[in-house]
Amino acid sequence: MHTLAWILAATALGGILSAAIAGLFLLLPTRVRARVLPHLVSFATGALLGAALLGLLPEAVEGVGLGRVQEIGLALVAGIAVFFVLEKLLLWRHCHVEECETHTPTGHDHHRDRAAGTLVVFGDGVHNALDGVLIAAAFLTDVRLGIVTALAIMAHEIPQEIGSFAVLLHAGMSWRRALILNLASSLTSMLGGFAAYYALRQALGLLPYALSIAAASLLYIAVADLIPTLHRRTEVRHSAAQVVLIAAGIALIAAMENHVHGI
Repeated sequence: MHTLAWILAATALGGILSAAIAGLFLLLPTRVRARVLPHLVSFATGALLGAALLGLLPEAVEGVGLGRVQEIGLALVAGIAVFFVLEKLLLWRHCHVEECETHTPTGHDHHRDRAAGTLVVFGDGVHNALDGVLIAAAFLTDVRLGIVTALAIMAHEIPQEIGSFAVLLHAGMSWRRALILNLASSLTSMLGGFAAYYALRQALGLLPYALSIAAASLLYIAVADLIPTLHRRTEVRHSAAQVVLIAAGIALIAAMENHVHGI
């Protein structure tokens, strides 16, 4: 199977599944959603950390050699700084609950509701396009690394799309329109993957650094967005569940990585 076909298939499948699962999830009773969503976030945190630290960074180091490891570290730090600035400039908060401080309006003004919905669609579209770039970089390095990366990103996308879908409904959109817009913003990952395939293929020497930026993105999401969300619940029972699910996410990625390198 051609590498570009893998990239397009992975980005399309991830976009369709995350949007579809978000739509189905919101059909569940409110109490069930409130109980399940934090567990999804915990598992996604582990998957992102595992993909960044056990998959992408080792491949980036291997790509440049041990003598240039510091360059990979610098690219990682630069990537984290870039995502921090982007989040500040674009009010780019990844919503993991139904009401998000940045995206959810506090008043009843109709225009503010619609503005919040527009911001969500735009922010998600940009974010998902960047996800496509990261997936393409991984697939151009190794197809199996691409699969691991795509699965980790998908684990993060599902809770994010649930939050985005909820905000669109709050903005007064019908279920059908909200689902279509959510799906459209999810599928911008295909555009990002397609563009990155041709750009990075012409400059293969940049691939290790692209992998470092990809790792920075996953680490930033996990540390800056997801983990603070988890800290809102301090009960011993919930904290223990978070630790177990984070470990499960990391273990899944580790097992996949071991399988990949064992083939």
